[in-house]
Amino acid sequence: MASTTFSGPVTSTNGFVGDIKIPTYTVATAPSAAGLTGTLIYVSNGLAGAPTVAVSDGTDWISAAGTAIADS
Repeated sequence: MASTTFSGPVTSTNGFVGDIKIPTYTVATAPSAAGLTGTLIYVSNGLAGAPTVAVSDGTDWISAAGTAIADS
């Protein structure tokens, strides 16, 4: 299957096929959240040691629980 890169909003009228993968990090390896507002990552230990998704608010990575990521 071909791979395509998009650089703008994408509208699908028939759904997407396949998995959507987001970058995976630990709290220690997560990049700085500065300048990445709205970026989504998966943090394998970011919710007090449990896995979570997190979004950058431009300063911190905020977990699904609404708190900054932390491994404990």
